[in-house]
Amino acid sequence: MGRKKTDKIVFENVKVLDAGAKGVSVAKAPEGQVIFIPNVVPGDVVDVQTFKKRKSYFEGKAIKFHEFSEHRTTPVCEHFGVCGGCKWQNMKYEQQLFYKNQEVYNHLKRIGKIELPGFEPILGSKEQFFYRNKMEFGFSSSRWMTQEEVDSGAELDNKNAVGFHIPKMWDKILDINKCHLQQDPSNDIRNEIRRFANENELSFFNPRNLEGLLRTLMIRTASTGEIMVLIQFFENDKIGIELMMNFLAARFPEITSLQYVINQKANDTIYDQDIILFKGREYILEEMEGLNFSINAKSFYQTNSAQAYELYSITREFAGLTGEELVYDLYTGTGTIAQFVSKKAKKVIGVEAVPEAIADAKENAKRNNITNCEFFVGDMKNVFNDDFIKTHGHPDVIITDPPRDGMHADVVKQILSIAPEKVVYVSCNSATQARDLALMDEMYKVTRVRPVDMFPQTHHVENVVLLEKRS
Repeated sequence: MGRKKTDKIVFENVKVLDAGAKGVSVAKAPEGQVIFIPNVVPGDVVDVQTFKKRKSYFEGKAIKFHEFSEHRTTPVCEHFGVCGGCKWQNMKYEQQLFYKNQEVYNHLKRIGKIELPGFEPILGSKEQFFYRNKMEFGFSSSRWMTQEEVDSGAELDNKNAVGFHIPKMWDKILDINKCHLQQDPSNDIRNEIRRFANENELSFFNPRNLEGLLRTLMIRTASTGEIMVLIQFFENDKIGIELMMNFLAARFPEITSLQYVINQKANDTIYDQDIILFKGREYILEEMEGLNFSINAKSFYQTNSAQAYELYSITREFAGLTGEELVYDLYTGTGTIAQFVSKKAKKVIGVEAVPEAIADAKENAKRNNITNCEFFVGDMKNVFNDDFIKTHGHPDVIITDPPRDGMHADVVKQILSIAPEKVVYVSCNSATQARDLALMDEMYKVTRVRPVDMFPQTHHVENVVLLEKRS
């Protein structure tokens, strides 16, 4: 162990032990404190320079590699390590699955403290790249400079970028050449927008000064081949907007929904903004098992379409429907799970807090000629009450797919008072899922668990749990 002038500690020959939360790896200092290190793989032996010290842990970076882990692989992306997106690209895929499975198990065991059945094998994704159906990019007039560029001391004429925010830097965008997350023509569209904007001197957004024309870009693709492109402009420059939109329409005739927003707020969320259709229709269609779902600019839809199908299939299998059951689908979103399970159920009731999502759900059910699904708007903890049950019937099965925070305690209480035979709990955050399972443990036994990987190259993992009433 040595010290640098900055009084930052260097630990030498540290073995990386485990993959930790949020995609960073974990090692131990000689005195037992945990060290969190990004861009390393369990099994690597490194020298670590710390840059943050807390009571029980350090944060640091690897400055020298002595041994490389057998679990390592070469990242395919030129932006790996700077872009904060695919933190696990340097880890072999089967190892990623191992750590995802491990995280779910640890959460359910340590936080839930409940009896668990043997896990069913984590379901990996057939596609490990180009699997996302939605990407969002930011524009910036002051792009992030790479270390090489800083070291070279060269003055840049053009600092425009379209890409991703650098982690923890709200005003810095990394200019992305090729991203491996969304299929073609996603990269072409983004790169052509940048080229055309630079050639025509269309200004890029400056978040500090709140000025500039081009603000964000969203691209959605569907398994049907349909493509949505939405550009968010900050300034209401009609000439500039028309120029860009006409260029896109001509250059990419395959875009089936071309839209834009003029957003002059401090934040760039579009949910409270008017969306203007420039060409095509306002939505794209996604298809799953013969069902069609319309996805508009504001819709929530699982971002990995192929794995969403697998996730929903496991959910339906866990529910064990015979055609006689009344199913409640809580946090139904645009009703995809509800409609997906409906042909095996007597009736499905979907509940969701976002009115636009429920409007989509009703529209999709009509489009799919589904007559045994009903959808209701409301905050789950208020709507989902005794009167609601009296009106709509006592569910045999509840499917719940809450946001990352898990279920509100009142919703858990209500499920326990209704006491359906089965609850299928789908979660994108096994820590909050474990907390909720612990609350239900007295009445329900966890009988099946299966993690599903929706996001290869990242630490994120979904998990499906079947709870059955204790006899």
